[in-house]
Parts: sequence; C-alpha cells; structure tokens
Amino acid sequence: MAAEPEAPEPNFESRLAPGQEPLTPEEKEAFLARVRAQGRALTSEEQYAIFGPPPKQVESFRAAELVEEMEAAALAAEELERLADNFFAEGSAPALRRPRLVQAILFDFDQTIAALATAQDALLARGADDALAYMRAQGMELPDEVAAHLVEARRFAEEKSEEENEEHLADDAMTFLLQFFGYPTSRMNPDVLRAAVDLFYAPEAEAWQLRPEARRVFAQLRTQGYRLGLMTHFNADRVFQRVVDKLGLRPWFDLTLTSAAIEYRKPDPRYFQIALDHWGLLPYEVVVVGDSLKHDVAGAIETGCLSVLISDPGGAFSSAQVLHDNEALAGQIQPDATIRSLDELPAHIHAWS
Repeated sequence: MAAEPEAPEPNFESRLAPGQEPLTPEEKEAFLARVRAQGRALTSEEQYAIFGPPPKQVESFRAAELVEEMEAAALAAEELERLADNFFAEGSAPALRRPRLVQAILFDFDQTIAALATAQDALLARGADDALAYMRAQGMELPDEVAAHLVEARRFAEEKSEEENEEHLADDAMTFLLQFFGYPTSRMNPDVLRAAVDLFYAPEAEAWQLRPEARRVFAQLRTQGYRLGLMTHFNADRVFQRVVDKLGLRPWFDLTLTSAAIEYRKPDPRYFQIALDHWGLLPYEVVVVGDSLKHDVAGAIETGCLSVLISDPGGAFSSAQVLHDNEALAGQIQPDATIRSLDELPAHIHAWS
C-alpha cells in the first residue's frame, strides 16, 4: 500500500487579507506576551466561561470509623509498680530505668574535702628554709632573708591571683624573687628551681587530711554510677597531683585539675566548662560542691550547674576568710543546698536525679 502523503504545513500568510503583511518574529512575540498577560488576568469564572469547566475530581478517602471509648483496665497498685519497673512482662527485655538528671559531681578541695592538720604559717616557714638550703647546696649564693621573702612572694602571688582572677604560678614567683635579689636568669637552672619549689611546698603537701566521711561518700557516689571530679585553686599543679596520690583519691576521681593547669580561676565559667567538655555533659547534669559562695557557688550558678555549699563555721574544715566572704554574700548568692557534712550530699544528689 502506498504511503499517504504528508499533510502540508499550514501557510498562515495565505490567510492574510489583501494589503496585510505577515507579522515579524518580534511582533509575534510581543503579541503572544500580551495574550499571556491577559490570560493571567482572567478570573476563574472567566476562564471557565471561555475554556469550559475543569474536570471533576473524585475524592478518595477512607470513611472514618467511630470507635467507642473503652474502659481503663483495672490494675492493682502492685501490677502498676511491676509495669513501671519492666514494661516487658515476658522478660524479653531488661528493666527500664528512668534517665538520671545528675550525672557528675565536681568538688572543690581545700576546706571542702580536706584541710591542713598544721597551721599553714609554720608549714611555709619550714618549706622556705628547706628550699633555701637546697639551692645553696646546688651552688647558688643567696642571702638568709630569701627564706622569709619566699613566704611573702607566695602570699603576694595568691593575692594577685585572687585580684586578677588568673593564676600566678609558683615557678614564676620563685624566678621573680631570685631576680629581685640580683641573681641573673642566665645562671638559673630550671630543674633546680622546680625542685626548690617542690621542697617549699613539701611540708604543706604532707599536712593535708581528708574529712572523716570523705572516702565513704566518694565510694558510695561512684558505686551509684556518678562521675567525680576535683578542681581547685592551687598555683603548682604537680604538687597538687602528688597530694591527690598521697591521699589515695585517684581511684574515685577521673578528673583532677588546678587553676595552675588551666589558667582560669573560679568563678569564671570557663573554669567549670573544662569539666563539662571532659565529660561531654550539659551544665544541669553537674553538681558543684564547695565551701565558697564567691568562688564555687557563684561560678556554678553562672555556668548553669547545681550548687551545694558545705559550711561548718568554727569547725576544723573552715577558713576565717571564706566564712567572712560567705557572710557578706549570703543575701546575694543562694546555693541550691547547704550541708555541714559530706554525709548529707548523697541525699540531695538522689533527690535531684
């Protein structure tokens, strides 16, 4: 069969009336633009009148089924308690535990969990004499008054640290003191200076004693799954770490840091953020325990942690300066709880958890 001939393309120009000329491409485009604009301006009713109504849409939905409200199952109190403890009665899954809010406790050290058994002035004087004797034995020519100035330099560094809220290190204080006495830096042996600082702090390091209930409370908290941290103001971190080991605290604490190691001091929130980052916890999951409203409690509040003030005025684990500061700030800074003994702490932690 022969193929049908193709239909010729329409010749619009043949439809032109006499005297009319075909539109140029530019004129055609302008004409179509006007038509489109007019079409968009038509209302729905006008469009339906010209082009006809739209096709009917068939709605597809499931008929709602009315379900009568059922009566609640009558369960005895024992059954409710069992379900709360373990929803899977068949024993196919372990007992469900409610997530615990508090995850970790961050302790201050001095006057919070430990105190010096001997007056600090006597300890510093003995340490200064030992440090001076050692430096002389290493060939350093130093006058007798260096010992007394060692104690003064320690006090001055502590005051500057408190004033500037930035730790002044013990090694730097020793170096500046020797420079003050005309001993040139070029003749200073860093190892000798470090050993002298260690000897200066040695009597004090040996005199720290824990609260009687401390080990019992730490063991209880760790058994219950809480993480424990120890962060305190101290201008010689290596000395403090020896104190931690001497007191046997390392097994309970997975974080033991000083302001000498991290530069910041309480109540700077960056100080507490070190612990939060170490544990990967949020502020409300951590409780800060300390003896100072100014440092511990204020810092905890600013960081967003819970706070516990341990205060035993007149006791062996109290500081006259801290008690004075606490009294002055009592109306301005409020801890979440106040205790007199660490034995009271687990009950508060349990209530918050």
